Amino acid sequence: MTNATRSLQLNANGQLRHFLSLDDLPRPLLTELLDTADSFLEVGARAVKKVPLLRGKTVCNVFFENSTRTRTTFELAAKRLSADVITLNVSTSSTSKGETLFDTLRNLEAMAADMFVVRHADSGAAHFIAEHVCPQVAIINGGDGRHAHPTQGMLDMLTIRRHKGNFENLSVAIVGDILHSRVARSNMLALRTLGCQDIRVVAPRTLLPVGLEDIYGVKIFTDMSAGLKDVDVVIMLRLQRERMQGGLLPSESEYYKLFGLTTQRLAQAKPDAIVMHPGPINRGVEIESAVADGKQSVILNQVTYGIAVRMAVLSMAMSGQTAQRQLEQESI
Repeated sequence: MTNATRSLQLNANGQLRHFLSLDDLPRPLLTELLDTADSFLEVGARAVKKVPLLRGKTVCNVFFENSTRTRTTFELAAKRLSADVITLNVSTSSTSKGETLFDTLRNLEAMAADMFVVRHADSGAAHFIAEHVCPQVAIINGGDGRHAHPTQGMLDMLTIRRHKGNFENLSVAIVGDILHSRVARSNMLALRTLGCQDIRVVAPRTLLPVGLEDIYGVKIFTDMSAGLKDVDVVIMLRLQRERMQGGLLPSESEYYKLFGLTTQRLAQAKPDAIVMHPGPINRGVEIESAVADGKQSVILNQVTYGIAVRMAVLSMAMSGQTAQRQLEQESI
């Protein structure tokens, strides 16, 4: 991340203005986000699942790309913070990065929303909107192309922290379609920032981007058994067939034979290793049902933690926007 992009996300006090990616965000801020999310988990256990932090604010979910899980958890997060919520599913056929997206942005601004949660098929779309949106609006990236999915990355970090504690002594394996996965990129960045020393990437060579070792400081494995040896955490990824072009895989059955997470392969990891997946799961392609539903799986916990993390992001970004406006008013 460039200094300009970092300053786009943070205000002069180092608080969140926008939440676009995890590139170069400081460790104390990520830790604060996890601590805040931890405190919000208690809200979900209440009879009345609401706090008034965003009362009177409007959150607009703008999804140019479908995602039931992400959209629903953002809606729940905003409502639990007492915000008014508008959700727009915008057809990808009528928008593209550039002038059309700019025009869409201006129409959304006219609704007087305080925050936009944006999901888009084009990498960089959330950054583009953050650069051009009016100053009092916060932008949250709900996933952009192959680039980033920062709230998924942070809910995965909360899952790991709650089940495994500190990151420094953990071995984490990220397995599957690394090439097309914004979740993998966000997870690698978050793990590195939070101090994980052993980050492993396990995939067929056709699904590995060039330069991962240098960019993210990870270890590359093309053999599943070797990659899972004695790990504490296994993060499985969805095969993103909608983004694949050409013959990257011979067949799904062969992929499962070599890289599917079965009970037998999971035995290579530590006995208390946890299994994660961002969803939706392709059973019998990426993971065996016995593993997905087994005692080591924390996949449903991830969904629960996702609401708390998104509550934390929404509340912290709005606080950062408010502080930024106060600073600007003081300087006038």
